[in-house]
Amino acid sequence: MFVEWHTIELLRPEIFLVAAATSIYVGGAFTRNRAFWVLAAILAYLVAGLAMALGSDVSPWSATSISSGPVTIDAMSLGLRWVALLLGPVFTLVASRLADPELVSEFLGSLMLVVVGVMLTSSANELVLLFLGLELISIPTYILLFLGRRDRATAEATMKYFFLSIFSSALLLYGVSLMYGIAGVTLIAGDEAVPGIREKFVELAQQPGPLAPLAPLALVLLVAGFGFKLAVAPLQFYAPDVYQGTTNANAGLLAVAPKIAGVAGLIRLAIVAVPLVGDFAWQLALVIAVLTMTIGNVSALWQNNLRRLLAYSSIAHGGYLMIGLAAAAATAAGAPSRGGIAAMLLYVAVYGLATMGTFAALAFLGSRQKEVSGVEELAGLGRSQPVVAAAIALFMFSLAGIPPLAGFWGKLTLFGSAVQVAARGSELPQSVWFTLLVVVGALNAAIAAAYYLRVVAVMYFQPGTAQPAAEGGRGAWLATAACAALVLLVGVLPGRAIDAADEAERTLTSRSPVAAPSESSPMAAVPRAVPTAGGVR
Repeated sequence: MFVEWHTIELLRPEIFLVAAATSIYVGGAFTRNRAFWVLAAILAYLVAGLAMALGSDVSPWSATSISSGPVTIDAMSLGLRWVALLLGPVFTLVASRLADPELVSEFLGSLMLVVVGVMLTSSANELVLLFLGLELISIPTYILLFLGRRDRATAEATMKYFFLSIFSSALLLYGVSLMYGIAGVTLIAGDEAVPGIREKFVELAQQPGPLAPLAPLALVLLVAGFGFKLAVAPLQFYAPDVYQGTTNANAGLLAVAPKIAGVAGLIRLAIVAVPLVGDFAWQLALVIAVLTMTIGNVSALWQNNLRRLLAYSSIAHGGYLMIGLAAAAATAAGAPSRGGIAAMLLYVAVYGLATMGTFAALAFLGSRQKEVSGVEELAGLGRSQPVVAAAIALFMFSLAGIPPLAGFWGKLTLFGSAVQVAARGSELPQSVWFTLLVVVGALNAAIAAAYYLRVVAVMYFQPGTAQPAAEGGRGAWLATAACAALVLLVGVLPGRAIDAADEAERTLTSRSPVAAPSESSPMAAVPRAVPTAGGVR
């Protein structure tokens, strides 16, 4: 009984937000006052943030880890929960003027459930809760896409995302079922008294069972399922059409929320819990990274639709995140380096800030009747809307990785993790491949700079004929300003964010048990780290 109550205490912010979302859904049947529901939603996020700040002794800079039942609160989960709590108010402010007055409660309630899904996925230490969190992101997203606009393009985008999301969920469930079949438990990380998948796989690495050869297939299916969330090749093809067919607010939500959940799920399952399958894991991640970066950046070069351009940008950033996965997988396979997990966490946070800000700015420039869609519609924005133009330029520079903005530190840590593997790799093929990965990543960053700078050039150096409506309201403007301030703050003072990401990786890997796998095992590598005494379980 104590464990169940302790679990409820750890999930107080999520429980409160679910109750608040339910109240917003029900209350919308009695009043359609948009300002009232926006204020209520923002207050709910503030209360949830206060509950999370006061609810435990764990901080993003602490090595402490608290586990209770299916929930783990550590530096990674806490950091991603804070990012999710930022996501909610940003898009709530964007919706303060643009949401349909007749459907505002449905929009805000569904958005709040998406935030809860991201928070649950970040904290899940059990397969069922992890899948529940992912579905709590997907199902409300279908509603949000449908509520965006009432036209044929929106309906088509919603159906594409719906069917492909179901397909990716099926792949993920198949991979999860294989993990359960191999390990025999649903707990992801346990201890000596209550072993989880991590501990079971350590035993199987020493004494392979009859199902151990299925581990590579489970890994492929997990990467495929989470790869849809990250929009990585070959599951990226839905993104351009879906982004183009929906609103700027919904496109921004699609670009950020699933990526946070995908990173959290990959780290929990594919890196920490499962001893990766020798060189196969980093080779798979490396190939996906190269393909995804190249497809996203090259395809974005000739795009004239802003949402379509940013969709390919999102694909490219999914490829950058796979660099961190490849480095983390190589580390688990024996490379004497670290940093892949920390790089993924830092990168998804700084990417999220710049992307949320970009779409908030585009929402501000549009109206309920007409979205800002074409790159040419931004012509002359530097004169007509100098503050918003400066914010968009800031976001473009950050996404391009130009110092001293937040995106620069994200790319630096990702490329640095791959450089460490290349420089310290014990095997020559591994060193060569990671060197090539860094070179390809740098070339892709240069290609990306071309289309990001093109947007800036249009705003400042191309005369505008028709100015955007700029009827998005003060809420969208405030969301844009907040994201711009955070991008600048993290860029100028990156130490705390980098320390938090490093601490998250240190906490995750230090709890991984040591094993000496047999040479005949298909799981020929496990995380080589020693347990820490700082964890609380």
